[in-house]
Amino acid sequence: MPIFRYEGRNLDGSAVAGQIDAANEEAAAESLINKGVIPTNISVGGGGGSALNFDFKALFTPSIPLEVLVIFCRQLYSLTKAGVPLLRSMKGLTQNSANKQLKEALEDVGHELTNGRGLSASMQMHSKVFSPLFVSLINVGENTGRLDQALLQLANYYEQEVETRKRIKTAMRYPTFVISFILVALFVLNVKVIPQFASMFSRFGVDLPLPTRIIISTSDFFVNYWGLILAVMLGALLGFKTWQRTPNGQEKWDKFRLRMPIIGDLVNRAQLSRFSRTFALMLKAGVPLNQSLALSAEALENKFLENRLLEMKSSIEAGGTISSTASNSQVFTPLVLQMLSVGEETGRIDELLLEAADFYDREVDYDLKTLTARIEPILLVIVAAMVLILALGIFLPMWGMLDAIQG
Repeated sequence: MPIFRYEGRNLDGSAVAGQIDAANEEAAAESLINKGVIPTNISVGGGGGSALNFDFKALFTPSIPLEVLVIFCRQLYSLTKAGVPLLRSMKGLTQNSANKQLKEALEDVGHELTNGRGLSASMQMHSKVFSPLFVSLINVGENTGRLDQALLQLANYYEQEVETRKRIKTAMRYPTFVISFILVALFVLNVKVIPQFASMFSRFGVDLPLPTRIIISTSDFFVNYWGLILAVMLGALLGFKTWQRTPNGQEKWDKFRLRMPIIGDLVNRAQLSRFSRTFALMLKAGVPLNQSLALSAEALENKFLENRLLEMKSSIEAGGTISSTASNSQVFTPLVLQMLSVGEETGRIDELLLEAADFYDREVDYDLKTLTARIEPILLVIVAAMVLILALGIFLPMWGMLDAIQG
């Protein structure tokens, strides 16, 4: 969680200052008040060393697996539906949790519940474990007395996310294997094979053709300057990551992902499916329209689409209709626009968006099954070009030496 630096006064009026971990400024203020400190100033970030240490740790802290959240939601749903008290349920789930990150969060949530804080407010303090979407649905379930239904909806939502990710990983397995094999083969050829042929050609003193000279020069550069190549690659990767973390860079990169050849259309449909399902889930749970749109935008994890949806939210708050603002955003397909228009007229936006999400899920599933067939010709062309260049570079001078010997 972020570190906030605060200044305030104790109950006796004495000044106090320090640092506190909290999900946001509101949570930090509430935590300080519970400790008997009246905050007068709260700002993000502590001392330089602590902030750097926190960022370093956060960089290597893995995100909690979705499968863990599915199991947690299912178990808490069963306990809540059976009438088990919430505090007792949290203590039991904390003891049985195998994930260290979730267990620490649940221990803190149980402690906050004992102090009288609500479940959603307690979970909000652990934004790395419980997303804003998760917290909002729990908050709606608490306020409406339907916490079990909210947990069931979350479990179904995360199960769908898990299945989609598994299909994507399965489809990308073959291309990843082929590309990895090509990279390993190029490394071995440049380090072991080509230098042997180069030494043999130099002993015979024959005139080398252009493909052979290019291959030998490339191999020599790779062998002699591999440290420089590695440094340039790491520097480029670091520069790209730094640029990607900027608001402008992240938006441009996310936009490029939606325009990439072959997989761009697949990514776009997968994002629209996630938006439709998330937006419908929030509306069905009773979350206000503008808040549902903001949370759905954040759940996409795509800054370009998120900014377009936030602009759409502002237009709706200014008095525009959902269908017109969605059409002006120019990020939705005609199917989603039609579903939003009909749902707005009939008051059944959530049901129609779920149907649109199911449709996109089927399309994504079909595209993933045929992805290998579409990528395979490109991979074959790459392998064939590599073999052709190596064959020309190695066998042409050998044929020249054979002609010289025969002559």
